[in-house]
Order: sequence, then structure tokens, then C-alpha cells
Amino acid sequence: MNKITAREQSLDLLLAILKKGSYSPIVLNEALSKNTFSTHDRGLITTLVYGVLQRKMTLDYVLSLYVAKERKLDTWVRVLLWLSIYQKMYLDRIPDHALVNEAVEIAKKRGHRGISNLVNGVLRRLIREGLPDFNAIQPEERRDAIQNSHPEWLLRLWREEWDLETARRIAEADNQPPLVSVRVNRTRLDPDTLIDKLHEVGIDAKSSTLSPDGLVLASSGSIAASPFFVSGQLTIQDQSSMLVADAVAPEASMLVLDACAGPGGKTTHLAERMDGKGRIIALDLHPHKTKLIDEAAKRLGLDSCIETRALDARRAADQFASQSFDRVLLDVPCSGFGVIRRKPEIRWEKNPEDIAQLVKVQKEILERTAPLVRPGGLLIYSTCTISRAENDWQISQFLAEHPEFEPDSDFAQHLPASVRERVHPLEGWLQLMPFDFNTDGFFIACLRRSETGQ
Repeated sequence: MNKITAREQSLDLLLAILKKGSYSPIVLNEALSKNTFSTHDRGLITTLVYGVLQRKMTLDYVLSLYVAKERKLDTWVRVLLWLSIYQKMYLDRIPDHALVNEAVEIAKKRGHRGISNLVNGVLRRLIREGLPDFNAIQPEERRDAIQNSHPEWLLRLWREEWDLETARRIAEADNQPPLVSVRVNRTRLDPDTLIDKLHEVGIDAKSSTLSPDGLVLASSGSIAASPFFVSGQLTIQDQSSMLVADAVAPEASMLVLDACAGPGGKTTHLAERMDGKGRIIALDLHPHKTKLIDEAAKRLGLDSCIETRALDARRAADQFASQSFDRVLLDVPCSGFGVIRRKPEIRWEKNPEDIAQLVKVQKEILERTAPLVRPGGLLIYSTCTISRAENDWQISQFLAEHPEFEPDSDFAQHLPASVRERVHPLEGWLQLMPFDFNTDGFFIACLRRSETGQ
């Protein structure tokens, strides 16, 4: 029997994420794998944690209407009220009395009588008076931010880089639940066989529309704990990032550098495409991430062709000969604005200065690894963001300064038919938005070095 309820567990997880800076997917997976909550409660915990992180700005605005500005709330009290307001606003199967009673009981358990009275009063008033009219919020920028629960500066950035409609569509997509997708290890079985095996144990799976190696799972439970994962038949990976392997288009005889490889999802995908042959050198700045790559490679039976090194990509030219790699993949550090629906807290943690610093680092990585590409070889640059400063503007500047590289004319043909028309016709890059296929937002540019290397 559980010592705490699903809502108490959700409160604890949210506090770990918001106060300690922990990543939501990791915190959730660890908590749910250790506990014996029912399937229903596991689903509720997941919904509440992601929902509150997604709608934090909206929830705090509503709360501000019922708590005096001068009243200072402890973090746990504020989060408890967010949880309750979220249930009232976005979940339709929870009776009002249950919502209030459980919040009050948690408040009594963790605080003094004055706190429980405050919680009771706020929630009963909310139920009695109803939700506010968001359309009355002015100016428009503030209304958009509150309704879509995104920082004003971030929505403004997207309006400037794209347009108003696109900014709103991105924000709306960010507040939708992420799909669960996996990549089939084709060195061990084909996708149709795995679909049948998953169906046999009650997991609904269908083929991805973005990658021939991908499956989308409708009801997966903890797929990372399943025998399919443990035995190396699949890897958890978003569909959009699977397209990187198509862009790299590796062959079994090639020497490939994955310069920012941790934790190894793309590295092992390349190895699967190479049928475990050839050689991939995978770099990451952090030794614990190279360890994760080694573990993934061993689990998938691909460790014979993957060599890891803990090394800053900006120092790769000190370790390897110039013009020695057939392919160089740069899945560079980025703002992560394409994966906000999967890691909702990102929107609250980043700021404009972070982007400026990341653009600088990305440029350094590009400059210092490009000389490693052999004549006629490919340089592939990818990010899980939708920031143009980090993506196409970065690549445009690189091409302007490096005439020995040009957009790869074969890039689109390497991709699945579902995305070929989205490749920029002149500049040869692909930008997927979170609303395009209900996947992560993702950017890929594929550049070819001239045969002369000059």
C-alpha cells in the first residue's frame, strides 16, 4: 500500500524539478519505476507533473487573483495550489469536493492550520467564482504569454524569427503531451516483427511516418524496463531525431566522427545503419556520457564498431588528422526549444543570454571540426531547437565564410518522402516544428566538402 497519494507524489516531484533543477523525464521515470502505484495513478502523476510544468504561468496568474500580492507563500504551498487549480482547469473527471479535500489534507499534513485554511479558502473561492476572463488581459503580448504559459521574451523571439501565427502554434504544441516513439534495432529484427511482439504483450505500436526505423507507441508503460529494451531490440528516441541517420547516410566501410555524441542515441543509430561495421568515433565532453554511449552500444550489440572518447569537440582537430573522416556529425549543444513538450521546464530556465552563448559555442565547434571532413565528405549539423540564430542563420554564416562547403544536393533524397519537400530548396536545411508531426522540433543541415577540399 502506498504511503502517499498520487497528488502528494506529484507535489514532491514538482518540488524536485522546480527547486533542485532536476529534469522532469528523469525524475518521473525514477519515481514511477521505484513505486507500486496503480496504472491509473501512474497516469495521473504523469499528467499532473507535466501539466503543472507546462501551465505554470497560467496557474500562477489565476492564483494571483485569489491571494494578496503581499502574502508570501512557501514554494510547496504555491505548488500545491497550482496542482489543485490545474485539476480544476484542465481535468474534467475530478469532483470539486475531492479536489479541495485532498489539497487541504496535504496542507494539514505538511503545514500548520493557517496554511490548510488558506488552501481551503482559495480553492472554494475559485470553485464559487469560476475562472477569469483571459481575453480581458492586456496588452496582447501579456495575454498570449499567460494563456499559452510561455515567457513573453520567448514568444517575442519566435514572432521576430518566424511570425505571430507560428509563435502561437509552437506554444500550443508545447502544451500537448509528447508521443512515445522507439527506434527498431534492424541488426536484430525488422519493424513489423517488433510490432507483432509488442502487440502480443498489449503494447499498441504502429510504424512512424518520419523514419523507416521508428515505431510510435500508444500505450507503452515503462518501455525502458521492458525486455525489448533490455535485450537491445529497441531504443527510445524521438522520430524527428531519427532523421539524422538519413542525413548522415553512412556506409559500412566509412570512418565517422560523432563529435557531440552523448548519450549515444544517434551514434548507435548510425552504427545500426552501418550494420555494425566500419568505425564510429564518438566524443563527448563529459565522461559519464561516454559511459552511457558504451552501455548503449553494448546493449545493442554494436560495441565493436564504436569507440568513445571524453573530449571537447572543439579540440577534436588536436587528436585527429585533417580531412580524415567520411562523415562528421555535429549534434551541437543548443537551447532545446524544440523539446519543450518533453521537458516543459526548459521554457522557464533559459534566457536570451543563454542563446547568445550557445551560438558562440556552436560556431566554435563548426569552425574546429569542419577541417576534419575529407574532400567529398559530409558535415551534418543538427539541433533540437527552433531558434533561427542557432540553426539556419548559423549555417548561412558558416557557408559564407567557408566556400569549400556547400549544401548537399542529395540531402532531400536521403530523407523519407514525408519530409523531403520541407528541405529548403536553396540552402539545403530541414526545420521541423513541434506542430508539424507532433514530434520534437528539430533542425538538420547537410553540407558537402568540395572534392578538392579547398
